[in-house]
Amino acid sequence: MKFTPTAILPAIAILLFVAGCSSTVASISPAKYDEMSCAELNSALGDTATDISRTAISRGKVANTSVPSWLLGGERVKTVVANRDTARIERLQQQQQAIVAARKRRCPSSQ
Repeated sequence: MKFTPTAILPAIAILLFVAGCSSTVASISPAKYDEMSCAELNSALGDTATDISRTAISRGKVANTSVPSWLLGGERVKTVVANRDTARIERLQQQQQAIVAARKRRCPSSQ
């Protein structure tokens, strides 16, 4: 099977679209954390940790992807996607810190 640029470019476009859709973060305002129960805060903390891990794995796969030299702009796209994942991880970590702070205030057993 021979891969041509015209055959691979649509596949790359689809992959980038899917990666873009998967990187949306459903953020909750920190004020809502104060209204959550301890169980809800624990669940939110677990969900955030899972999202961080999933995004880090995705970023690692992107960073280790071998881009063919004939694919113009391939390295640049790879860098942009990895940087976007890094920014998402940073947002998730901030969200996680807000959850931990709310949990410390509301849940005596978490201290």
